[in-house]
Amino acid sequence: MNILVINGSPHVKGTSALLMEEFIRGAQEKGHEIHVFHAAREDVHPCIACDTCRKTGNGCVFKDGMEKLNPMLADAELVVFVTPLYYFGMSAQIKAVFDRFYANNTALREQQKKTIVLATCGDTEDWTFDALKHHFEDAFRYMRWTCIGSVYALGMYVREDIEQSDYPREAYELGRSL
Repeated sequence: MNILVINGSPHVKGTSALLMEEFIRGAQEKGHEIHVFHAAREDVHPCIACDTCRKTGNGCVFKDGMEKLNPMLADAELVVFVTPLYYFGMSAQIKAVFDRFYANNTALREQQKKTIVLATCGDTEDWTFDALKHHFEDAFRYMRWTCIGSVYALGMYVREDIEQSDYPREAYELGRSL
């Protein structure tokens, strides 16, 4: 399977990174092809709703990191979204990428993609991820994509926290289950 991992964390060795690494390890062991797009390391402008993409048919007015991502996104059978929780939502880095899907909206909605969400946060209240979960659920419903799994890691402030938890194993097993 062709898998695209979109990493929205700016932390190279953070909690989200560990989930991503373990998911990839599991998926690679099963022979899947993995491509990773590090949104926080790419120049991705936010959508400005200019509608140039729709008016001209020439894509987005911005020629930036999305030009690298778009072919990978078009070819992916499974898209994995990796994000830390930032004020009850996805990171700004991954949100900018998500918003820019608009330029390819029609084509993306016609593709029967599968999705997975890997997310971490420091808070421990059971409702902490509710807004993020709803955002992803609604976006996937709109895109006509099917979420086949997730790992939402509560109470993981720092790398040491997640290293001592079962969450990395869950991400690994999710990758191996494909």
